[in-house]
Amino acid sequence: MDLGLKDRVYLVTGATRGLGNASARALVEDGARVVVTGRDGKTVADAAAGLGEGAAGIAADNADPATAERLVAAAKERFGRLDGVLISVGGPPAGSATDNTDEQWIAAFDSVFLGAVRLARAAAGALGEGGVIGFVLSGSVHEPIPGLTVSNGLRPGLAGFAKSLANDLGPRGIRVIGLLPGRIETDRIRELDALSDDPAATRAEAEAGIPLRRYGAVEEFGRAAAFLLSPAASYLTGVMLPVDGGARHGF
Repeated sequence: MDLGLKDRVYLVTGATRGLGNASARALVEDGARVVVTGRDGKTVADAAAGLGEGAAGIAADNADPATAERLVAAAKERFGRLDGVLISVGGPPAGSATDNTDEQWIAAFDSVFLGAVRLARAAAGALGEGGVIGFVLSGSVHEPIPGLTVSNGLRPGLAGFAKSLANDLGPRGIRVIGLLPGRIETDRIRELDALSDDPAATRAEAEAGIPLRRYGAVEEFGRAAAFLLSPAASYLTGVMLPVDGGARHGF
């Protein structure tokens, strides 16, 4: 199936590694052009180079209030148009409800929540009919994840914002979608597993609770993201798609 991505332009944040990078790669492989971002200039440049001629890189911090408008303007200047954004940010620090500090909450809110809201608003002002805004969230939208209290607090709020945005932008023909990754084989997941006394046992227990009995590959997530961002998914908006091997048992 032709996803209709050829020559379309997407801005993908947090794309130097992991889920953001896999999504950017899937877009480029299907003919799109991407602007990838991250906080470190060298890793951004390396990521863009690794994606080939269809990619450009911009170093940016989502917590900076000026970042959103700067990224949207840069994408349009580099490629002459903007068709969509995928907002992917690093995970907040681990911790329990009694352990996380005010400083951790404030820093995570600025980068994970408010930074995403700003970029979505900036994109909404620049996109036309057929545009799309995507959020990489988490299974914590539906059910808290032990040891990730900050994520449990912020991700559901972003999902609510995304649903509201879908209602607001729908009449303009702009779609809003969310992806809810489960146990995908990323550095972040390996780091979380390593916090336990027995990482191998922790992984085995997690895999036993996944109907497909394995962690997902980043490429599998990237392909799901590329489809939802593409014109092939033109009648999908306001959806939150679990990419978790069936780990979420509810409808």
